Amino acid sequence: MDSIKKIAKTLAIAFAGAIIAIFVYSKINHEPREVIVQGTSPVQLTNYSSSASPQVQLPDLTQAAEKSVHAVVHITTKVKAQGYGGNENPLFDFFFGPKGFNQPRGNNQDQEYNMGSGSGVIINPEGYIVTNNHVIEDADKIEVVLNDNRKFTAKLIGRDPNTDIALVKIDAKDLTYLVWGNSESLKLGEWVLAVGNPFNLNSTVTAGIVSAKSRSIKIISGQLPLESFIQTDAAVNPGNSGGALVNANGDLVGINAAIASRTGSYSGYSFAVPASIARKVVDDLKQYGEVQRALLGVEIKDIDDALAKEEHLEKIEGVYVGKTTEEGAARQAGIKQGDVIISVNGNSVNTVSQLQEQIAKYRPGDRVAITAKRDGSLKQFSVVLRNTKGTTSIVKESFSVLGAEFGAISERDKERLKIDEGIQVTNLTKGKLKDAGVKIGFIITDINKMSISSVEDIKRVLSQSQNKKPILVEGVYPGGEWTYYVFKLEE
Repeated sequence: MDSIKKIAKTLAIAFAGAIIAIFVYSKINHEPREVIVQGTSPVQLTNYSSSASPQVQLPDLTQAAEKSVHAVVHITTKVKAQGYGGNENPLFDFFFGPKGFNQPRGNNQDQEYNMGSGSGVIINPEGYIVTNNHVIEDADKIEVVLNDNRKFTAKLIGRDPNTDIALVKIDAKDLTYLVWGNSESLKLGEWVLAVGNPFNLNSTVTAGIVSAKSRSIKIISGQLPLESFIQTDAAVNPGNSGGALVNANGDLVGINAAIASRTGSYSGYSFAVPASIARKVVDDLKQYGEVQRALLGVEIKDIDDALAKEEHLEKIEGVYVGKTTEEGAARQAGIKQGDVIISVNGNSVNTVSQLQEQIAKYRPGDRVAITAKRDGSLKQFSVVLRNTKGTTSIVKESFSVLGAEFGAISERDKERLKIDEGIQVTNLTKGKLKDAGVKIGFIITDINKMSISSVEDIKRVLSQSQNKKPILVEGVYPGGEWTYYVFKLEE
């Protein structure tokens, strides 16, 4: 009985305490309180989205991938073993190795060659394909395999070691091709696809973002190297070289060229020649047979903190002019040593590679507007760009001045004339060979004591010759008469 009384007393005290607590709380808190109902909690799950914090949508790259794989081709090359790997081209050695990439050893004929493998991009329905110079450099035979497994022998139209771009053509019609995009409009962080044939795995697509633009990595080995690479983190490996870099719309914005790696395989950085450079090079090769390189005629430097202090520059911006060449385009327009170039035709430039990329879009004789700072003041200059010879005219390809068409020699004629290689003159028009007395049927075996077996051999020898030096052409007529001819490319 006593225990029941104790429990009742305890409950009575608790109830009274609750009543008092409610009374006090209502007196102190006059404002109404928010009642949280289940399902309206302000704590949200990770997939919550609102107008104040929009959900990030990844781009749909499926259409771009589908369009690209049908326009990207697999390129294989054969290069005579004695001439392969001796060019000391770091791009060439990386993608194919010093002895050739994936070299077959099936028979004696294959053993005479080293094999190369890379990629290319069809850029029009008539069979023109852009690739890297180091993919086809010194190749004696270029084969192209389409995405549908059709195989063609390609003809080299031209190549440019200074930009690592080359153009080849196959005899085909109505091909799927990629349209050139605007590489200058690419933004950092924008999604891109790399399409190619790494390790001979056809039609491989990888995705990444634009990591940097106008990047120079000092890897092109031409006489006037031009580097303004698009850097991405799309996975690129040996065999991707010459393949497509496309944006989310499937437009061709670059030609994949190199990776930065300590292992020889992809490790996070890949580089592509921007479309702004590649397209102009391709147009020049188609129209003129060689690149019409426009020059400003300056020695330039990137501006860093040390140079800004040394030259008393107000800001770290633009490109510093260390020297102007005599009779060069810049000096003729009034640009001086110490000027800081900040834009070309309204496009800002802050590095050497950016300035070179802008100038590379033009040909000799084109006029560009240069804005520069001098002693803190802005100055405008109208500059007529010049060629490598210091004039404003289009440079005619050395090969074209020969005025000849060439054909292969039959194995029977080689055996009969006891020659290992050569190329036969099949047609003559006005040009150096006809003027020198060469007749149709003449078989050229050597030029300047270098063996000739293809049109590309002739182009290579002539490109290495100084214009005012004599050209020595040796060979034999079908009747067995050996003779030689001497002429100059320029008088």
